[in-house]
Amino acid sequence: MFSFKKTLWNLTALFIVLYFLLPLLSIFYQSWLADWHNIQHLWKTVLTDYSLNSLLLVLGTVFLSLAFAIPAAWIISTYQFKGQKTLQWVLCLPLAMPAYLVGYLYTDLLDYAGPLQSFLRQLFGWTTPQDYWFPTIRSLGGACFVLAFVLYPYIFLLVRVALLEQSENLIHSAKTLGANAFYLFKKVTLPLIRPAMAIGASLVAMETLGDFGTVYYFAIPTLTTAIYDTWLGYGDLGSASQISLLMLFMIFSLIWLERYSRYKQKTYQRGYEKKHTLKPLLGIKLWLAQIYCWGLVSVAFFIPFLKLIYWSVSYFDMTQTDNFLKYAYHSLSSSSIAAVICVLLALFLHFFNRLSLQKSVSQQHIAQYGLQLSAQGYAIPGTVLAIGILIPYTGADHLVNDILKSFGISPVGLIFSGSMFALISAYTIRFSAMAIGGIETSFQKISPSLDMASRTLGHNGLNMLRRVHMPLLSKGIFTALMMVFIETMKELNASLLLRPFNFDTLATHVFTFTSDEQLEQAALPAIVLVLVGLLPVIWLTRSLVLNSEKER
Repeated sequence: MFSFKKTLWNLTALFIVLYFLLPLLSIFYQSWLADWHNIQHLWKTVLTDYSLNSLLLVLGTVFLSLAFAIPAAWIISTYQFKGQKTLQWVLCLPLAMPAYLVGYLYTDLLDYAGPLQSFLRQLFGWTTPQDYWFPTIRSLGGACFVLAFVLYPYIFLLVRVALLEQSENLIHSAKTLGANAFYLFKKVTLPLIRPAMAIGASLVAMETLGDFGTVYYFAIPTLTTAIYDTWLGYGDLGSASQISLLMLFMIFSLIWLERYSRYKQKTYQRGYEKKHTLKPLLGIKLWLAQIYCWGLVSVAFFIPFLKLIYWSVSYFDMTQTDNFLKYAYHSLSSSSIAAVICVLLALFLHFFNRLSLQKSVSQQHIAQYGLQLSAQGYAIPGTVLAIGILIPYTGADHLVNDILKSFGISPVGLIFSGSMFALISAYTIRFSAMAIGGIETSFQKISPSLDMASRTLGHNGLNMLRRVHMPLLSKGIFTALMMVFIETMKELNASLLLRPFNFDTLATHVFTFTSDEQLEQAALPAIVLVLVGLLPVIWLTRSLVLNSEKER
């Protein structure tokens, strides 16, 4: 029997899923229609080097992130010492620092004309660069270090939680069998934390592959800069789409490898097992642990942040206050709109998925697949996403203007691709995964019996969502709004490529000064970006610390 309401719900859900998949479909379509001779020429000349640089950048950043994060997570999760509770969340602060800012700040400190090399030349009497060797910060290795300093908290957080969940019974059993500390780590601890390492490494790899600001400032040709140059430099949107397709293949290969590595690995821990207890740390080991942890977070966060504060005070008179307020308003308004849209779409998709539980198994699977597909946007780099959005929106602009011309009406211009519409769409598609994830946990806690009771009282559909679910989802909705808002404030790649004319956000404003070697004049907006980014980091680490303390 035909039901208009059910059909409307199904069509709306289908439209939302297609809206999230539109960039991917557009890139596939544009790549197929493009001239393949251009991409073949690029492969013969520069694209191989770009791909190799991207691969080396990912491998180097992942390796260094693991090297930074695992010892820190091991120290914090295994030993008890003064300052340990503070370090639990302080070690996550680098997540709030944009990588290109760290790259610029350390270039200023470590370059030939920087204070460190100047001090060394004065101390040892060196006069020319031939008198000594100093590592070049503007290099592929330097970019790996900068990105690893910013991204290692992804691995640190996941590995730390995995270590805290480790049962002490397993450790005691291994020790009774004669296992020493190294063998215990290799045979017991490492297999248990391997899934967390794999997930964290895949997150670091995807963020590294999609990075634009750092590699652009360091002048390292990667696939991301190749897309930017091919599109804006040569005006070849087709070849840029084909390079984007290559990046998408690499990203989804990373996701597949991460899941395949854990395909048959299953670990179970019984609820009555004793949780891992922390050992007191004393003597030289205490000093080494303190030096390592505080040194890591100082290099990755405190030194760059203090440098920004120094510049903001010293160059305050040169800060363009009027422009700063205008760009701050642009960031706040666009981020707020994107956050609200993301939460509304996530609410609808979760509620549609919940309604499908009352239907057949095939309809349940369709709803779940639609929810999963809608959350894939976060894996798409901002540069690739910008191309995927520009292609259909430009076509829509031409179609609208042609229709208006056929009726003798003046064309309205680029109302889709040249306005805030494209930018908000990019934000929505990229960060809806955060809204979907933030609301999912809250939705799962609502008992299905409440839905049944609501129906018996005559509340169905949106009325049930508004009267029953929304009050219970308030915490999840607030969390989703905050996460999407803050991530949108920091988004650079899509903002650079899709911003309307004469429209800058704080992120693009800071990056413009960074690329012009004038970050000193934009230190105040940079501090605002960092402070805004600190909110979700502190909230996330605080919730993890509280949960771990409750479990103990």
